[in-house]
Amino acid sequence: MRNRFFYQALTAVIIGSLTLTACSSSSDVASEGQGAESSEQASNSDRTGKNVLVVGAIPDQDPEKLNRLYGKLTSYLAEELDVEVQYKQVTDYPAAVSAFKVGDLDLVWFGALTGVQARLQVEGANAIAQRDIDDEFTSIFIANTDSGIEPFDSVDGLAALKGRRLTFGSESSTSGRLMPQYFMEQAGVTLADLQGQPGFSGSHDTILEVVQAGSYEVGAMNSQVWTSRLEEGKVDESKVQLIFETPNYYNYHWILQPSVDERFGEGFSDKVQQAFLELDSSDEDQADILDLFGAEKFIATENGNYDNIEAVGRAIGKIK
Repeated sequence: MRNRFFYQALTAVIIGSLTLTACSSSSDVASEGQGAESSEQASNSDRTGKNVLVVGAIPDQDPEKLNRLYGKLTSYLAEELDVEVQYKQVTDYPAAVSAFKVGDLDLVWFGALTGVQARLQVEGANAIAQRDIDDEFTSIFIANTDSGIEPFDSVDGLAALKGRRLTFGSESSTSGRLMPQYFMEQAGVTLADLQGQPGFSGSHDTILEVVQAGSYEVGAMNSQVWTSRLEEGKVDESKVQLIFETPNYYNYHWILQPSVDERFGEGFSDKVQQAFLELDSSDEDQADILDLFGAEKFIATENGNYDNIEAVGRAIGKIK
């Protein structure tokens, strides 16, 4: 499995001297105790009653799509769990972590990095489920066709990014920043080697838009979003192309507050996990949920699957 590349290379990166820690910024709410204003706003917000399960997610895609997805999901969970379920939007990745930390979100769809950041601040929080595609997830690098960058097959080819204008996604994105930066380091490319400061465009859809428009020559993004947008006809392949797909790693997963068993009854956390594992593509409504997640099914996961993500996060300064 391609995960072997990641695990073998990780040790060398952590032992070696990384030059990328300077890119750690104020967005590292979860790991550095910053973002007090966001946390204060979250804790001061009107809490829904304790008998309501509040669901959240990192805003990694178009808001319209996320609202459609979580509307369907909350209806499903309410029926399966026999409790009221509410979806609560957050403004950015750090806000999702902060809201989980202060208890304003009970169940959150995190990327691997934000999931680790959140769990480190809530004792007893557990990763409970991931999509079938998340144990072998990948990032991709895309390039504007006018850049002249040709596709390549190995990590070493990322050396072609030196001197280029590049955008990541969110500063706390696993697939749109952490792992692309990690693999760039493997090829000997630091952020200082880029032309100017890297961009942080936010959602994966925005990364695609700005590279396709030529605002940046290169972008690093979620491979699943790229594939979905290709299928939807939203990629102009005369203007943008995939140049590299990374080795794989663990990524997105659901994390649940440890307090839910006390609030909703013993064994409730197991019921939540089972509700995800039982999503069935043969049921029309449940198939829509799975399709919007880009998955065939959900499978169980555990905290230990993200140990290597934590190590990379610490190595490049995203977790303190």
